[in-house]
Amino acid sequence: MARTNLPVGPNKGHPTTAIARTTKPSHRKGIRSPKSTLIHSVIREVAGYAPYERRVMELLRNSKDKKARKLSKKRLGTLLRSKRKIEELSNIIAESRRAH
Repeated sequence: MARTNLPVGPNKGHPTTAIARTTKPSHRKGIRSPKSTLIHSVIREVAGYAPYERRVMELLRNSKDKKARKLSKKRLGTLLRSKRKIEELSNIIAESRRAH
Protein backbone atom coordinates (compact mmCIF):
# COMPACT_ATOMS: atom_id res chain seq x y z
CA MET A 1 0.00 0.00 0.00
CA ALA A 2 1.11 3.56 -0.64
CA ARG A 3 2.31 5.64 2.25
CA THR A 4 0.22 8.67 3.18
CA ASN A 5 2.86 11.13 4.46
CA LEU A 6 1.16 11.06 7.90
CA PRO A 7 3.18 10.44 11.08
CA VAL A 8 0.74 7.77 12.41
CA GLY A 9 -1.50 5.02 11.10
CA PRO A 10 -1.07 1.85 9.10
CA ASN A 11 0.37 3.67 6.05
CA LYS A 12 2.53 6.17 7.96
CA GLY A 13 5.70 7.58 6.48
CA HIS A 14 7.03 9.48 3.51
CA PRO A 15 5.74 8.19 0.13
CA THR A 16 8.53 6.49 -1.80
CA THR A 17 8.80 4.31 -4.89
CA ALA A 18 9.44 0.63 -4.20
CA ILE A 19 12.61 -0.85 -5.67
CA ALA A 20 12.15 -4.30 -7.19
CA ARG A 21 14.42 -6.75 -5.40
CA THR A 22 16.35 -9.39 -7.30
CA THR A 23 16.22 -12.94 -5.94
CA LYS A 24 19.27 -14.17 -4.09
CA PRO A 25 21.10 -17.21 -5.41
CA SER A 26 20.66 -18.81 -1.96
CA HIS A 27 16.88 -18.89 -2.50
CA ARG A 28 17.43 -21.51 -5.23
CA LYS A 29 18.91 -23.95 -2.70
CA GLY A 30 17.43 -27.42 -3.05
CA ILE A 31 15.94 -26.90 -6.53
CA ARG A 32 17.45 -29.28 -9.04
CA SER A 33 18.74 -27.78 -12.26
CA PRO A 34 18.10 -29.59 -15.56
CA LYS A 35 21.79 -30.47 -15.76
CA SER A 36 21.89 -32.13 -12.33
CA THR A 37 18.62 -33.95 -13.06
CA LEU A 38 20.16 -35.39 -16.23
CA ILE A 39 23.31 -36.42 -14.36
CA HIS A 40 21.26 -38.13 -11.62
CA SER A 41 19.24 -40.06 -14.20
CA VAL A 42 22.37 -41.19 -16.10
CA ILE A 43 24.05 -42.35 -12.88
CA ARG A 44 20.87 -44.21 -11.84
CA GLU A 45 20.71 -45.88 -15.26
CA VAL A 46 24.36 -46.97 -15.17
CA ALA A 47 24.72 -47.91 -11.49
CA GLY A 48 21.26 -49.39 -10.92
CA TYR A 49 19.71 -49.75 -7.47
CA ALA A 50 21.26 -50.47 -4.09
CA PRO A 51 20.39 -53.85 -2.56
CA TYR A 52 18.13 -52.26 0.07
CA GLU A 53 16.33 -50.32 -2.69
CA ARG A 54 15.66 -53.54 -4.61
CA ARG A 55 14.30 -55.13 -1.44
CA VAL A 56 12.09 -52.10 -0.72
CA MET A 57 10.76 -52.20 -4.29
CA GLU A 58 9.93 -55.89 -3.88
CA LEU A 59 8.09 -55.16 -0.61
CA LEU A 60 6.15 -52.37 -2.31
CA ARG A 61 5.16 -54.68 -5.17
CA ASN A 62 3.83 -57.17 -2.61
CA SER A 63 1.88 -54.35 -0.88
CA LYS A 64 3.92 -54.50 2.34
CA ASP A 65 4.15 -50.72 2.63
CA LYS A 66 4.74 -50.55 6.38
CA LYS A 67 7.58 -53.09 6.23
CA ALA A 68 9.14 -51.18 3.31
CA ARG A 69 8.89 -47.90 5.23
CA LYS A 70 10.50 -49.43 8.32
CA LEU A 71 13.34 -50.94 6.27
CA SER A 72 14.08 -47.70 4.42
CA LYS A 73 13.90 -45.72 7.69
CA LYS A 74 16.47 -48.05 9.24
CA ARG A 75 18.77 -47.67 6.22
CA LEU A 76 18.35 -43.91 5.68
CA GLY A 77 18.06 -42.66 9.27
CA THR A 78 14.98 -40.42 9.26
CA LEU A 79 11.32 -40.89 8.45
CA LEU A 80 11.27 -37.92 6.04
CA ARG A 81 14.12 -39.36 3.95
CA SER A 82 12.38 -42.73 4.08
CA LYS A 83 9.10 -41.26 2.82
CA ARG A 84 10.90 -39.50 -0.04
CA LYS A 85 12.71 -42.69 -1.04
CA ILE A 86 9.49 -44.76 -0.87
CA GLU A 87 7.74 -42.15 -3.06
CA GLU A 88 10.62 -42.22 -5.57
CA LEU A 89 10.66 -46.02 -5.74
CA SER A 90 6.85 -46.17 -6.01
CA ASN A 91 7.02 -43.81 -8.99
CA ILE A 92 9.67 -46.00 -10.61
CA ILE A 93 7.49 -49.11 -10.13
CA ALA A 94 4.48 -47.27 -11.61
CA GLU A 95 6.55 -46.14 -14.63
CA SER A 96 7.79 -49.68 -15.25
CA ARG A 97 4.18 -50.94 -15.15
CA ARG A 98 3.12 -48.26 -17.65
CA ALA A 99 6.03 -49.17 -19.94
CA HIS A 100 5.00 -52.83 -20.16
